[in-house]
Amino acid sequence: MAEKKTWSQRFESALHPALARFNASINFDIELIEYDLTGSVAHAKMLAHTGVIEPSEAELLVNGLEQIRQEYRQGSFNPGIDSEDVHFAVEHRLVEIVGDVGKKLHTARSRNDQVGTDTRLYLREQIQQIRQQLIAFQTVLLDIAENNLETLIPGYTHLQRAQPLSLAHHLLAYYHMLQRDWERLGDVYKRTNISPLGCGALAGTTFPIDRHYSANLLEFDHVYQNSLDGVSDRDFAIEFLCAASLIMVHLSRFSEEIILWASEEFSFVILKDNCATGSSIMPQKKNPDVPELVRGKTGRVFGHLQAMLVIMKGLPLAYNKDLQEDKEGLFDAVNTVKGCLEAMTVLLQEGLEFRHQRLNTAVAEDFSNATDVADYLAAKGVPFREAYNLVGKVVKTSIAADKLLKDLTMEEWQHLHPAFAGDIYEAISPRQVVSARNSYGGTGFSQVKLAIAEARQQLTVSSS
Repeated sequence: MAEKKTWSQRFESALHPALARFNASINFDIELIEYDLTGSVAHAKMLAHTGVIEPSEAELLVNGLEQIRQEYRQGSFNPGIDSEDVHFAVEHRLVEIVGDVGKKLHTARSRNDQVGTDTRLYLREQIQQIRQQLIAFQTVLLDIAENNLETLIPGYTHLQRAQPLSLAHHLLAYYHMLQRDWERLGDVYKRTNISPLGCGALAGTTFPIDRHYSANLLEFDHVYQNSLDGVSDRDFAIEFLCAASLIMVHLSRFSEEIILWASEEFSFVILKDNCATGSSIMPQKKNPDVPELVRGKTGRVFGHLQAMLVIMKGLPLAYNKDLQEDKEGLFDAVNTVKGCLEAMTVLLQEGLEFRHQRLNTAVAEDFSNATDVADYLAAKGVPFREAYNLVGKVVKTSIAADKLLKDLTMEEWQHLHPAFAGDIYEAISPRQVVSARNSYGGTGFSQVKLAIAEARQQLTVSSS
């Protein structure tokens, strides 16, 4: 337990206990301890490299810091509220281990650049882990798409039947959303991987430090060029929360579709028992809890983004205590995104079974082939807008007669327009409707097969 302290001889008494509790962050910033230790090891080595401290002193500091790391991992180092934050907790324990030389570690460093360094070390590691989770989810999507290249599913606009699709094409839409997420996180990583260490409280330091040396030890790509900016910048965290929010948007949209598909009204998928729950009073129920939770958790990530923007919008340079509030939301957003990606990957890989017979029936029982009738006439020289109006008329009369387009007789077709011939029935069959849409990026089977191959190659590059 840390001693009751005053900040310096400027203060005559310790902070009021209630305010000490209010001021403390140790209950959540302990998450940063491993990164704080790593940053401190690099700082100690840099101090020795530049002659600010002796090499023997740096060795003592590094050994002490690594001992603290082991104690934390073994569960014997558990700082409490009296430590205020993770940085003071580490420093206090270091002095206990190595003596007064431990007090030299904070030379040429402020908690302001220290916490900025820790947060960046933490976030860049989380970004890489999330990118790997995205690849895992994309791989499952591709596997299912490859096995359902010629499985048909109704396509919707305005949640109304529009045109039939290859199920693989539908799933690939989410693959590409996730690919943008993967790429976006790569961009965020670049602006996260910049070192503020050595910026001090706000103005740099009088000691002859080498910021590039410590940055290299920590594998940062660059250092902040302005000390004020270095200690006060949280753009990288906001950008991450933006990227995290978009990941959740995509997961939530997919969740919504799975929830609809699993309903009796759609019945496109069956939820397997290992990925569903039941009702406490209705024994027949099988609930899609995973996608519902993902849909619900999306809002909390949005909230963390909004909170961070509000924290930052009114802060004068440089560091302000408001920035202590940047961590809990960031940590929770990271954990939420990772948890949702894991759950959705398991659900898709192990918990869903597509009902192929139901899907085949669904695409054959509507008027989603009406556009193909208009295209048929347009291919025979009828202006498309004229063809469009003619087909609208036949759909109206067919609905009134309780018929589908496939049920019309040849006589009825030719009464509509003499250009119709016997090949109209093949042209409007669901499989041909899908196959014919062979423009690049379309749902035609040959295009989807090409898209899967391109996606496989893309994943190979992403994984390397």
